[in-house]
Amino acid sequence: MLKYIIRRVLLMIPMMIIISIICFAVIKLQPGEFGSQYLANARVSPETIINLRRSLGLDQPAYKQYLLWVKGIVTKGDFGYSFAYKRPVAELIWERIGWTVIISVITLLFTWLIGIPLGIYSATHKYSVLDYLFTFIGYIGVSVPAFLLALILIYLLLVSGGTSVGGLFSNEFIDAPWSWAKVVDLLKHIWIPIIAIGTSGVAGILRQMRGNLLDVLGEQYIVTARSKGLEESTVINKHAVRNAINPLVSMLGMELPNLLSGTIISSIVLNLPTMGPFFYDALINHDQYLVMTFLMMSAFLMLIGNLVADILLALVDPRIKLE
Repeated sequence: MLKYIIRRVLLMIPMMIIISIICFAVIKLQPGEFGSQYLANARVSPETIINLRRSLGLDQPAYKQYLLWVKGIVTKGDFGYSFAYKRPVAELIWERIGWTVIISVITLLFTWLIGIPLGIYSATHKYSVLDYLFTFIGYIGVSVPAFLLALILIYLLLVSGGTSVGGLFSNEFIDAPWSWAKVVDLLKHIWIPIIAIGTSGVAGILRQMRGNLLDVLGEQYIVTARSKGLEESTVINKHAVRNAINPLVSMLGMELPNLLSGTIISSIVLNLPTMGPFFYDALINHDQYLVMTFLMMSAFLMLIGNLVADILLALVDPRIKLE
């Protein structure tokens, strides 16, 4: 397995180079650039815009901008300079990556720990009252956008007299040092984004797990296992679920990029200090190096996610061999 992992990691290098070239080309095809937003401002002279473009390196050919950006990453770990924020991109990313990962990982655990058991129960109690209820919840969860659910939760909380809405902390705790009171305040706020963002994930996993398990329960080897007198719990947990969960493990690789970009609108609505709104602002401002870094991080997480999914599949299903 170690040789397989090393080979996959080495293959990521040319993949990342190809992805970076494509991303940079797409960004340069975007109409306008950072300096173009000043063209409509009568107070800014053309000479000022020319000097601004020269100072930011935007007057260089596109290929030279790309090569200088890659050279900075490889030699100095420098991901470029944010035009809008006038700060290094790496500093801006690290300021927001922490809360992005925390919220996304908690939400991911929430979706899997709730969705899989509900899917198993729904499949093993087919056409029961709870099965119909879970199926209905699944359709609602998939249909309702996360930002709309966030607005509904905020409204219900305000109507019931609650005040802990929006953001992750109350005003008095935003810049305060960590304490037990600040942790409690965080818990009062963080459940709204977790439920709002995670509900659609729970619904999707519930429906996927239910459908997969129903297909597996109709297989011949399940009938054979039951005919041998095995307990129903053993048949379900050891044989059926182990095979039905394989497609969900494959989906895990697609979940990691969502740690960065999957909740842009919801994060804006809930005023969360995550990467989603940051990326949106960078796109609006034509902040190309900040956008490039964000896209490259998403691509890297996609490649890592696929590798982790393959390894987990081999561990879950012994029939799969890593070669």
